[in-house]
This record gives sequence, C-alpha cells and structure tokens, in this order.
Amino acid sequence: MGKEIELKTAPADYRFPTTNQTRHCFTRYIEFHRCVAAKGDEGNDCERFAKYYRSLCPSEWVERWNEQRENGTFPGVRPLSALTVNGSGIPC
Repeated sequence: MGKEIELKTAPADYRFPTTNQTRHCFTRYIEFHRCVAAKGDEGNDCERFAKYYRSLCPSEWVERWNEQRENGTFPGVRPLSALTVNGSGIPC
C-alpha cells in the first residue's frame, strides 16, 4: 500500500454561517491571491488559503476566474500593477 492521504477542508468560518458556501469559496480565492500579491509566490505562507479555496470551490469556477485574471476581467481583486499607470508605480 502507498502513503495514506489525509483529506481536509477549510475550517468553519463565522463569516459564513449558512450551508451555501459560494461566498466562502470566493473569499478564500481572493485571500489566496491577496496573500501571493503581498508575500510573493516563493513562500508557503499562502498555501493554507490555496488549500481552502481548492477544497471549497468547483474547479470550473477556479478555471474561469484564472482565465479572467489573465485577461484582466476578473471582478475581484486586481494585482497592484494593474492599479498603476503602465505598472510605473504611479496610482491611477
């Protein structure tokens, strides 16, 4: 037999008390990308947010959101460079 896999989901969050987890999923996705924007891709600090949104969100949604982020049409958080003039650091 191989290595035993431990399955976990995101912990309970008082901001999302109902059974509909749509907003919880979206918030965790946003939190992950905010963390990566603030701390970079290199560290493991953001990995818990990635685990949370991956366990809550349907993969079709994540794929669509990733495409929207690449195209600059994502309705959520935008990267800091998108909020400046040509990435120059000068706020729009």
